[in-house]
Amino acid sequence: MRPQIVLFGDSITEQSYRLGGWGAALADTYTRKADILNRGYGGYNTRWALFLLHHLFPLDAPTPPVAVTIFFGANDAALLGRTSERQHVPLEEYKENLRKMIQHFKKRNTYIGGLTTSIRFRYELGRYVQFLAYLYCIFKKCSPSVLVLLITPPPIDETGRFEYARSLYGDKAMQLPERTNEVAGEYAKQCVELAEELGLPSVNLWSKMQETEGWQRKFLSDGLHLTPDGNAIVYQEVIKVFNETSLSAAKMPADVPHHSIIDGQNIEKAFQLQCPAI
Repeated sequence: MRPQIVLFGDSITEQSYRLGGWGAALADTYTRKADILNRGYGGYNTRWALFLLHHLFPLDAPTPPVAVTIFFGANDAALLGRTSERQHVPLEEYKENLRKMIQHFKKRNTYIGGLTTSIRFRYELGRYVQFLAYLYCIFKKCSPSVLVLLITPPPIDETGRFEYARSLYGDKAMQLPERTNEVAGEYAKQCVELAEELGLPSVNLWSKMQETEGWQRKFLSDGLHLTPDGNAIVYQEVIKVFNETSLSAAKMPADVPHHSIIDGQNIEKAFQLQCPAI
């Protein structure tokens, strides 16, 4: 049973499993170490995402995640009176919605109680005890408490957004931008401030991307969503945080024995050492 790392967010998370995506890169890095679960929902803001919490992440889940990235704000920052106003969430509400998400993930999970009931009849006593011991080792080493990483919305290239709208709607495209970089920066600031307040790590993507000259075209495909280079920035910043914690892939145990330690004359031995439930 591998630890789980959940990516929770909007379309920038949903698209992260595409070729060159930051989620796909994480999945490759954690191959045989952890499962990267993509829970990205295009178009969602934090207000709507709150309704997903108990559905996607029930508190009695048998395998709580060891880490969660929360990556919202691009839609919350849509402007009132413009084409995407239905996605708008006021700044203070955005911050409080993030706080509610964090509180949900940080609640102590009662997974062991539910888990023992479901597996009690699936293993004879000896293997049942071994299996519980194995689970204890996994979660004791890898997940004393869930790591929550906040990621700010990216910067907005207003020219890129207008060009994208023109490509879709021609002369009917709205002349005024539905998002601005300045407003996106205000949401990014609230995200970072909340992380600091709660002692959580954060990635200030809004600031980080703008450190590079020509970021508008290099990192954004349509003024908002990410190019492969933009995805690479997210991956680099996320993996940097993970490597500074107990979630470094290099330090995590593999889920099953490497083929090189399997003795052809005594196959069971390698699996008994690493996978007592097998």
